[in-house]
Amino acid sequence: MFTAILGILSPILGQVVKNFFPDPADELKRMELQTRLQEAVIAKSNEIEMAAADIIKAEAGSSNWLTASWRPLTMLTFVGLVVARWLGWTAEGMTEAEYLSIYDLIKIGLGGYVVGRSIEKVAPAIAQALGKK
Repeated sequence: MFTAILGILSPILGQVVKNFFPDPADELKRMELQTRLQEAVIAKSNEIEMAAADIIKAEAGSSNWLTASWRPLTMLTFVGLVVARWLGWTAEGMTEAEYLSIYDLIKIGLGGYVVGRSIEKVAPAIAQALGKK
């Protein structure tokens, strides 16, 4: 998800850096600053993904049924809407843009779930490896 953000921000960051170092002789400084800015964006996106994974883990491990189940129920609802559309059952007045928005929500929801589950499975191995140092 954040790879797309980096793809969007890279040209913007490049233009901002060019404004700070307009002289072609400063190409090395410009490249160094752009690299540092991209590294900062990547580091921050990793923090955001870890925070999102922690939230999903906390919700999934909750003793409250609604808290633990709302994401899966929401995703099942969206999947049901997609299947209904494939079968030819569409809501009257629903535009193509609205369907695409639903698909985007499904991508975000599945992405959060996959990131959360991946972190949950990999975290013990990382913690063990760091503990050995």
